[in-house]
Amino acid sequence: MNKNIKLAVAGAVLALSATAANAGIVIPAGDWTVDIGGNVNAYTTWSAATQGSTHAVIGGLANGKGANDATGTNNSWGNGLLPNFLSIGGSTRQNDLDVSFTISIQPGSAANNALNGGTGGIGAMNTGNGGINNRQAFITFGDKSWGSVKIGKDLGVFASDAILSDMTLLGVGAGSPGGNTTLGRIGAGYIYADWKPQIAYTTPNFSGFQATAAISQNFQQGALLLGATDNVSYVNNGGSNASPAYEGKASYSFAANDVNGKIWVSGLAQRTGSLSSTAGGSDVKNNDPIAYAGDIGATLNYAGASLTGYYYSANGVGTTGQGLGGYGISATAANGVSGRDSYGGYVQATYVLPTKTKVGVSWGTSRLDLADGESATASATLVKENELWTVGVYHPLTKHLNLVAEYDRTNSQSQNGAENKVNTGSLGAILFF
Repeated sequence: MNKNIKLAVAGAVLALSATAANAGIVIPAGDWTVDIGGNVNAYTTWSAATQGSTHAVIGGLANGKGANDATGTNNSWGNGLLPNFLSIGGSTRQNDLDVSFTISIQPGSAANNALNGGTGGIGAMNTGNGGINNRQAFITFGDKSWGSVKIGKDLGVFASDAILSDMTLLGVGAGSPGGNTTLGRIGAGYIYADWKPQIAYTTPNFSGFQATAAISQNFQQGALLLGATDNVSYVNNGGSNASPAYEGKASYSFAANDVNGKIWVSGLAQRTGSLSSTAGGSDVKNNDPIAYAGDIGATLNYAGASLTGYYYSANGVGTTGQGLGGYGISATAANGVSGRDSYGGYVQATYVLPTKTKVGVSWGTSRLDLADGESATASATLVKENELWTVGVYHPLTKHLNLVAEYDRTNSQSQNGAENKVNTGSLGAILFF
């Protein structure tokens, strides 16, 4: 991997793809150059909930104490926001085209199957595999004179710069290790870009300006509490949508003397398919609303200091994950459902000390409004806001190995004002190769 790569850039490179320009372990193979790269990370966290179990916040990132939990404390082990990555790529030049492929897998570091935590016998053994993802499998082709085309599964376009600029990409953020990843600032500052099948075209770099346009697999609408009656449920009739999602972004990178930075905007729109509410017997087949979102962000760097600001707004897209809680049951809408507005953002400041240790602090929020005509009483426990404060220390023990310590305070509030708060401390390490 490029020896001059910085911590946040390393995470971004891994999240996007492994290419010869940001090489890991490079192997010439005939007409091809094979590149093997990735990361391994592991964290342990200690979290403490401050509220009782009666504070229900559906869609909240902070939980209350369990019914039988007197202290509300917990210790967890596993990955941070980034999963472990093993990425294999190849590139070549054929017929005046730059051609490449990327395939990656993401095995977890946790022991999280049903056997873990049992009482005696094999149930007491940590035999879980920690989960495994397959986030990338795509090809690209193009030329520097006209741009490139990507076909396959990769990080989505909308909100991708938000997550790649987030300092918790190298740490934990919201949530606790135990599954494949934690949430970082997802749902408390931006909506998850997700990993999507897509066809995307990216322009050449015009003196710092670059743009991407894509069609991707549409996201299915989902209730915030799947498998339960939460008074805000809805279904997608037929379980499918004939329309793709349309995504795009544009960015401008600049540098002048000791100052450099980047400004970006991105957006997403798709038809949701026919929605019908699951309350009151409503069942309207012909509703096909458009869900949409847009964002703007900027990063400015000067003499070891970096400042990032980001804002997004959406309707029908929901919060935390795309499509999660995007629509609510409406007493006034003719079809029984109506889109919910969501919005939020984050600010982040980091500084690299003379020891090369990066210290940072960030704050972010994601808010979800009730839909027009949605009952405030019936949806009282629906999340209204997720807020996250993060203080992090990231020390490069070597050019590839980074030690990480974080403190996170997560606050979740429902529409009726109930709150859950969780304080989390984490220690771990992440190695890039």
